[in-house]
Amino acid sequence: MEGTAATCTAFSETVVFLSHFKELKDPRQQAKVDYPLDEILLLCLLAVLAGAETVTDIALFGQKKLDLLRRFRPFAKGTPAHDHLGDILAVLDPEQFQRCFVAWVAALTGTPEGVIAIDGKTARRSGRKSKGQAPIHMVSAFAARQRLVLGQVKVAEKSNEIVAIPKLLEMLAIEGAIITIDAMGCQREIAHKVVEKKADYVLALKGNQGSLREDVELFVAEQKAAGFKDTRISRDQTVDGDHGRIETRTTTVIHDIAWLQERHRWPGLNAVIVVESEREIADKIERETRFYITSLALLASLLAPIVRSHWAIENGLHWVLDMVFRDDECRLRTDHAPANFCTIKHMAQNLFRIAPGRASLRLKRKTAGWDDDFLASLISH
Repeated sequence: MEGTAATCTAFSETVVFLSHFKELKDPRQQAKVDYPLDEILLLCLLAVLAGAETVTDIALFGQKKLDLLRRFRPFAKGTPAHDHLGDILAVLDPEQFQRCFVAWVAALTGTPEGVIAIDGKTARRSGRKSKGQAPIHMVSAFAARQRLVLGQVKVAEKSNEIVAIPKLLEMLAIEGAIITIDAMGCQREIAHKVVEKKADYVLALKGNQGSLREDVELFVAEQKAAGFKDTRISRDQTVDGDHGRIETRTTTVIHDIAWLQERHRWPGLNAVIVVESEREIADKIERETRFYITSLALLASLLAPIVRSHWAIENGLHWVLDMVFRDDECRLRTDHAPANFCTIKHMAQNLFRIAPGRASLRLKRKTAGWDDDFLASLISH
């Protein structure tokens, strides 16, 4: 045991992430705890990095990789069975866990720069129709340039994003960043929270802001018919071609919006963005017009890529969770276990992102399962 203890001491300082989870309370009766919480977190994270997709996978990883685990912590009583492990994940407070996660990411990255995209994703297998239990919905903040998850909040269903987004913003350090949110987040309270925290916003404008959307759409139609001669605008156009598809995007920014502010008093509003897209696929042409409001006072050539950056959360986070971490196939359903397991996946994804090398996340994950030294290096930054 002395050799094991010495090894643990030598390596404990390298497990940086654990120090950021000291505030996470363990609700178990401490006199009966065989498996310390820091060991459980380390076990889960290493297992998910190495390819585990279920609690049963994590338990098996613990049995097979005990020597590796003891490079970092004593694991004096080994690792728990899958049912015990599931019980522990189910009782941890997900909000506390998420706050610890935010602190950990902030220590890794500092204040994020550029676009922070906020959007929600449903864990489809986490509900139980027979018991009337809806699947959980996680609202996440994603740094588009760094491609890192900055934080997340669990909600019962998609409609509750309106409540969750201010909570998420409150947790994050966003000064100087640009927050992009789809139409669900186009709310006065959310815009006010962003401006209050010294950040900027670009919010999609749809029917949930009835009179505001109607006023913007009517004004744009009138001005477009008149060639925008009565207002100050800037314009940018891009043409992309890929897989037989040609897409032309025309971004028009209306900078004179005093009339809109006088009518709606929207926090920090500086411009309206109109994005018109035309897609040509074979002999078929599809057209779409989208509207946004923003606190930024920038030209269209700068705002157009910001609007497009929002979709990084779809292919950089949601797609990765489904295709690399098989999130939609996860059947964890008990209490807080689904939300806490999702947070662990976010941790794993971030560690793969910051790991050196140009390999894909899929290949890095396979390598972590095959190479103990590579796996250990992921948590030793």
